[in-house]
Amino acid sequence: MKCNISPERIDQTIAFHGHSCPGLAIGIRAAELAYHLLGDPADGEFVAVSETDMCGVDAIQFLTGCTYGKGNFIHRDYGKKAFSFFDRKAGKGFRAVLTDNAKPVPDQDKRAAMLEYFMTADLDELFSISWLDCPPPRPAQILESLVCDHCGETTMESRTRRYAGKTCCIPCFDKVEQKI
Repeated sequence: MKCNISPERIDQTIAFHGHSCPGLAIGIRAAELAYHLLGDPADGEFVAVSETDMCGVDAIQFLTGCTYGKGNFIHRDYGKKAFSFFDRKAGKGFRAVLTDNAKPVPDQDKRAAMLEYFMTADLDELFSISWLDCPPPRPAQILESLVCDHCGETTMESRTRRYAGKTCCIPCFDKVEQKI
């Protein structure tokens, strides 16, 4: 099944990312899957969770409107080609993992073949999908900012550590704590 996202929208996604590549195509198709299973992101309260930092996350941000800055796109650095999408408003979500069969037969130009394959394969061939019965990640919260007692820089409270009775940002904590 050829990708149902309009060529104009795909071109805009490529422009946002900076180039066309198989990784971006995976993200385009993951976003398309979210549209297919959860509806238009504009009609709900979408949250995306990526288990990778590959090119495809740019497509997911651009096409779903989920962004790191808004707090409705979460990166979990697991190194997996897996994406979860939730609609808080509808109370449902799913996880999609790129399948092992999502590998085209190599030809002389493997990159072009992979790109073509990812943009034309059926979504259920590309992704293994499981519905999630867990709640979506909670909305982003605005927390107090604390000053690191070592470097003097202001740091979000949830990203500080206490060491020897002092507040430390993570880089300063890493310098003083020897067990990590």
